Amino acid sequence: MPDPTPPGRAAVLGRPVGHSLSPLLHRAAYAALGLTGWTYDALDVGPEDLSDLIAGLGPEWRGFSVTMPCKQAAVAVADEVDPLPRLLGAANTLVHTDDGWRAENTDVHGVGMALQTGGVERVAHAAIVGAGGTAAAAAVALAELGAESVEVLVRAPDRAADVARILGVLGVEAAVRPLAPGPVEAPVVVSTVPIGAHPDLDGLQWRAGQTLLDVLYAPWPTPLVGRAAAAGATVISGIEVLFWQATVQVELMTGLPAPLGPMRAALDAR
Repeated sequence: MPDPTPPGRAAVLGRPVGHSLSPLLHRAAYAALGLTGWTYDALDVGPEDLSDLIAGLGPEWRGFSVTMPCKQAAVAVADEVDPLPRLLGAANTLVHTDDGWRAENTDVHGVGMALQTGGVERVAHAAIVGAGGTAAAAAVALAELGAESVEVLVRAPDRAADVARILGVLGVEAAVRPLAPGPVEAPVVVSTVPIGAHPDLDGLQWRAGQTLLDVLYAPWPTPLVGRAAAAGATVISGIEVLFWQATVQVELMTGLPAPLGPMRAALDAR
């Protein structure tokens, strides 16, 4: 396939960023699309560096995938902010346009598609473990799947104010509860807790018929997933979130349909 666009540059931004599989996915997409002049790198960048980085870029830069801890800063440096990242206060994508840099959020699509491909077409009641930026994206994804009520399980309930606010804006009843040992009642659960805090989840009890999406993918399986699977729950890896959010990023940055087959093949091979 001939290269239909001038050469472009893209990268994933974050700190740490060396573990990211985004370069694998985006490079596979460029190869399949015939974008032989395109490059995709991993840049170790903190939120305090983001403004200077963006200000010094040339026109060859087409976009960035943004990971922690830069998602809030990505909204602040953007010239234009789409409604979704404005609601979330976080962007995982920056796209270069004729008018500057536009902030987008594809995490919501990633969480939603991960749940749907895992068998969750609709949900009335769900739970989110954690209250960070990914929890906010999960709140929107669950609302789009029809959730009428969502429990937010957190160690410090005061940290869940932003997720509760987002659920309220979306017309979803939010119940913030302290994270404590005991059964998780919701049929669908999304865990957004980093691996370092997983010991706090040891006391959660699972049952057959539940679906658990753990947004982590390294390491895999996580201890949380192992316990849920042993109880008969269906588990979904965060690798699905990564894959589906990346397909939208590819389309936003290149203007071309994402080649799902080659991107999936590259991920499976890894």
